[in-house]
Amino acid sequence: MESTEIIARTLVEKGKTVATAESCTGGNIARMLTSISGSSAYFKGSVVAYSNDVKENILHVNSQDLQQYGAVSEQVVTQMAANARQIMNTDYGIATSGIAGPTGGTPEKPVGTIWIAVASSSQTVAKLLHYGNNREDNIQRTSIAALDLLKSVF
Repeated sequence: MESTEIIARTLVEKGKTVATAESCTGGNIARMLTSISGSSAYFKGSVVAYSNDVKENILHVNSQDLQQYGAVSEQVVTQMAANARQIMNTDYGIATSGIAGPTGGTPEKPVGTIWIAVASSSQTVAKLLHYGNNREDNIQRTSIAALDLLKSVF
């Protein structure tokens, strides 16, 4: 059984809900979660927060953290996950922020540098990923990693 189907079944069985706040994945996680019939039982919504304005004004990410650490940081992605969960009143929030490529990297944060996070009422966990410079691969691999991280906090 596919990982997304396992997650869907687990969420339904536990009566839990999820929302996403996606930057570098551009809504791909939301697409994966809603590709399962009956997803309205566990999926409430998503914010594709590609710009820092959306991260700050919609997801209430601290502007000082955005300036000091950048959008691709543990500080920002954990706020995105926690705030998406609170704003959409869900049990879990999933967030991604990274440099999908093939351009946009810096020496400090090269292409393929990606942060993912999952928040629940009791914890927020984040993970740093390092992938290559293939945009589609990075989006897909990040989406799967974020869903795997969700499974780890069930």
